[in-house]
Amino acid sequence: MSRICEITGKKMITGNSVSHSHSKTRRKFYPNLQTKRFFIPEENKWIILKVSMAGLRNINKKGISACLKEAEEKGFYKKAK
Repeated sequence: MSRICEITGKKMITGNSVSHSHSKTRRKFYPNLQTKRFFIPEENKWIILKVSMAGLRNINKKGISACLKEAEEKGFYKKAK
């Protein structure tokens, strides 16, 4: 599995590590991803998602069903059949 949030679509970005002498080397910035279990009451089942902390705050604010619907429309989450 790749390091991409299934709710917000956040993924790794690249940048520079800058030393005291300002010499620059390439580095990677990873999102804060956590594997969490969520219960979907409409389907009466549990799902496991890789979510960033921003995605978790969205779920707490809007609800899991609304967030999954948005993520499906944007192409970040695909429902298992």
